[in-house]
Amino acid sequence: MSEVKTVENMVSIKIDGEEYQAVEGEYILNAARANDVFIPAICYLTRCSPTLACRICLVEADGKQVYACNAKVKEGMEITVSTPNILEERRAIMEVYDVNHPLQCGVCDKSGECELQNYTLELNVDSQSYAIPDTKRETQNWSSVLHYDPGLCIVCERCTTVCKDMIGDAAISTTKRGGEAIDKEYKDSMPKDAYSMWNKLQKSLIAPSNGTDQTNCSDCGECIAVCPVGALVSRDFVYQSNAWDLKRIPAVSAHSSDGFAIYYETKPRSIEDRSEKIFRVTNEWNYVSLDGSARFAYDFENEDATKDETAFNAAIEAFKKAETIRFNSVITNEEAKMLQTLKEKMGVKLYNPEVRAFQKFLNHYQAASGRTLWSTDTDAIMKNADFVISVGAALRNDSPGLKYAYNNVQKMNKGAGLYFHPVGDTLIPSFGKTVECFNHKPGLEEAALYLVLDLFADADKLPEEVKAYIASFKTSETKTIKEKVDKTVKEMVKNEETGEEEEVTKKVKETVEKEITVEKNGLIDLLGGNSEKFPDAFEKMMKKKESFSMMVGEDLYFHEKAENIAKLIALIEATTSIDVVMTPPKSNALGVALICDLDDEAAGYTIGYNENGDFRLSALGNGDLDMPAMNQQEGTFTNMSKRVVPTNAALAYGGYELNDLMKVLVGAPELTIDWTPMLPEDKGYQAVAFDDLPNGYFNDGSENRGYLLEITSTEVALPEVAKFDESAALEGEIAYRCNPARQFNDFTDKSHEIFEAFGLYASTAKAEELGEKVEVVFDNGSIVMDVIADAKIEGDIVKVSDFRAAAGVYDLFGGSRYKNVTIKKV
Repeated sequence: MSEVKTVENMVSIKIDGEEYQAVEGEYILNAARANDVFIPAICYLTRCSPTLACRICLVEADGKQVYACNAKVKEGMEITVSTPNILEERRAIMEVYDVNHPLQCGVCDKSGECELQNYTLELNVDSQSYAIPDTKRETQNWSSVLHYDPGLCIVCERCTTVCKDMIGDAAISTTKRGGEAIDKEYKDSMPKDAYSMWNKLQKSLIAPSNGTDQTNCSDCGECIAVCPVGALVSRDFVYQSNAWDLKRIPAVSAHSSDGFAIYYETKPRSIEDRSEKIFRVTNEWNYVSLDGSARFAYDFENEDATKDETAFNAAIEAFKKAETIRFNSVITNEEAKMLQTLKEKMGVKLYNPEVRAFQKFLNHYQAASGRTLWSTDTDAIMKNADFVISVGAALRNDSPGLKYAYNNVQKMNKGAGLYFHPVGDTLIPSFGKTVECFNHKPGLEEAALYLVLDLFADADKLPEEVKAYIASFKTSETKTIKEKVDKTVKEMVKNEETGEEEEVTKKVKETVEKEITVEKNGLIDLLGGNSEKFPDAFEKMMKKKESFSMMVGEDLYFHEKAENIAKLIALIEATTSIDVVMTPPKSNALGVALICDLDDEAAGYTIGYNENGDFRLSALGNGDLDMPAMNQQEGTFTNMSKRVVPTNAALAYGGYELNDLMKVLVGAPELTIDWTPMLPEDKGYQAVAFDDLPNGYFNDGSENRGYLLEITSTEVALPEVAKFDESAALEGEIAYRCNPARQFNDFTDKSHEIFEAFGLYASTAKAEELGEKVEVVFDNGSIVMDVIADAKIEGDIVKVSDFRAAAGVYDLFGGSRYKNVTIKKV
C-alpha cells in the first residue's frame, strides 16, 4: 500500500488493482497524484475548478468511464487508468490537438517542457487520422508583459481558470474563433470525446474578457506559468531561450511577505560573455501561484561589484562611530541575526520603521492571546475555510497571497466574505456574489472588529461589559411599510346558462399599510453598510458555513489604537471559531520582527542598509559600500505561513558581504549561511544547518520547504478591551501609504519588467480633479508626485507610493498609514 500523509476521513481505493489511501471526496486525479500514480491530464489545475476541456484524464471507476478531474473517490472504489477504449480516446484527442499545430518546436519558447510534445509521445501518436483547413490567427500583446500566440493555443482553458479561480482578476476568457466546421462524417467515425473536444477547439480562442485587446489585469503572469504550450509567454522571453539551456535555482520571492517558492532560470548571456543572466522566473504552479513582483522583478542584482578595500575600511570606521543602523525588511534571517549581534555587542540602535509597528503589534497580540503567532495560513484557508473576513489589508496591493486565498475561498469553497477597508476597490466584490464590502472611514477599524464579535462570538464567552457595549449600538424603530395582501371579495355575476345572477367569491391583491419593528445595528451603519438590508444578506451568507478565517493587515499595525486592536483580535479568537492570519508588511518583515530588538527612533550618526543614512550599504549599487542583492545570496526568510524557507544565489557577486564586516567588527563564522543554525530558538527557530533544509513540495501538494516555526501557547485571561472613539475617524483630504500592485521596494522598481510608477494613485474622478502633478503636504514635510488614475479605486482617498526609500515616505506618514494632508496642484 502506498504511503501518504495521514489525515481525517481517509478511504481505501484501488487503482489498477493496487490498494491506496485517499481523502474521501477528493478528485480521482488528485488522489492518484498523491499516491504517485500517473493519469494524463492537460486542462486540470489542482487548486482550481475542473473544466473538462481536454478529456484525456478519462478513466474507468467501478465499471463506468468517468473523468478523473471531476469524479470523486469513495470507499472501496476500483479505478482502472487505461482500457483499450480509453487509450483509443486519448490517442484520438492528442491527434486532434496536433491537427494544424505549427511545427516550430525547434524555436518555440515551450520546447523541451511542452505538454503537447510530452503527451504526443506518451500516447504513441505517430500518425495523423484527421484534417481540416486552418484559420489565420495573429499574435497579440495583451499587456506590458503578456504575449499570446493563438496559433499555438490548444484552448485547454488553464489560463482562464487560474485567472478566475486563483488570481481573482478573471481578465481572460474563451471567445469565438471562427474556425472551419468539422466534416460531419467524423462524428460517427471517431471517438466521442475526441470529436466533442475538436468541435470546441475549432470554435474557440482566448481573449481579454473586457472586450478590448488589453487584459487590464494585475500582470501576475500566472497564465504564462500554467500554459502547457507556447501560446502564452512573457513578452520579454519570446525567442530568448530553449528550456533545456536554462539552469533552475530554487529561491524565495524577495518582495512580498508571502515568501513564494520560485525558480530563477539562468544561462550565460552570450557565447562571448559567459556570465550568468536570469532569463525568467518560474514556479510549481500546481502548488503555488506567484504575483507580478515575484515573477517579473528578478533582475535587480548588484552588477560589477568588486572588493573595494578603501570603501570597506571606511565602512568599518562608520560602524565604529555609528549610533543607529537603519534598514528595511529586504534582508535574510541571517543578516537580521548579524544586525542584532551588532546591537548586543556594540550598543547600536536598530531602526526599521517598516517593521517596528508590526513587531509591537505582535507583542501586544502575544500578551493578549497567549500565542506567539497567529493561528492559520493561506494554504489552510484555501483548503478549509468557507467564510473569510479581511480587516485592515488592501488585498489587491499589500498581500497577493491573501488576495488569492480570499478569492479562492469564494470560487472553490462556495464561500462568503466580509471586506473592511476605507479605500473602495472594484475588484473585491467581483470575487463572489456573497462578498460584502464595508468602505468605512479611516480610524474605525476597532468598530469593524466589534462587529465581527457581534456577528460571530459565542455570547456565553464574551465578558458582560463587551456584550453591553455591543448592545448599546442596537436600536429598534417602528416603520410603516406598504405591502400587497390577498383580499377575498364577493360579487354577483350572471350565469350564462340559467340567466340568473349568482354570488361568487374571488381573491384580489390590495395594498395596505403595516407597522413593523425594525432592528438597527449602529455598527453596520457606522462602517458604511446598511443595517436594514445587511441582516438578510448575512443570513444567506451564513448558510452551510462551517469554517471561518480572518485576515489582518498592515493598517492595524500602524493604527493609533494598535494595542486595543490586538486585544480585540485575541478576543475574537477566544470567543469565536475564527482562525486568524496576519500579513507581515513586506519581504522578510516577520523574520526581522522575531530576530531583531528594534528601536522606535533613530539617533546620531546613522548607517543605512538599503536605506537613507550618513554612510550607506547598498545592494542597489548606489551606496558607499556595495552589498549583494537577494538574487546573489544564500540564506533564509520567515514567510507569512510562519515557515523558515531557504533561498539560493542565482547570480555571482564580487563584492563584500555583511558577514565580512562582522568578522572585523565583532567576529563571525566563515559564511553567511553559518548563521542559519544560530537563529534564536526562543523565537521558534531550529538549530538546522542551511544545507540540511528541504526545498520542495510533496505530490499531494503539501509544502516541504525549510521548517515551520515552533508556536507556543499559554493560558491567559480574556483581554480587557477598550471602547473606540468614533470621533477619531479621519475626515477631509486623506492620503494612504500604499504601493501599486507589483511594487514593494527599490528592487522591484529597478527590475525592467515592473512598470508601475512611483506616484499618487487616485480614482479616475479624483485624478481628473487633481490634474497631472501635485504637492502632498504633511504636517512634517511635503512631496511632489505625478497623479496616476487607477480605475479600480473608488472614493476620494489617494494612495501614496512608498517603495522608493530615498523619497522618505515612511518619515512623512510616521506611525500611521493614513494622514490628513493638503494636496496642491503643481
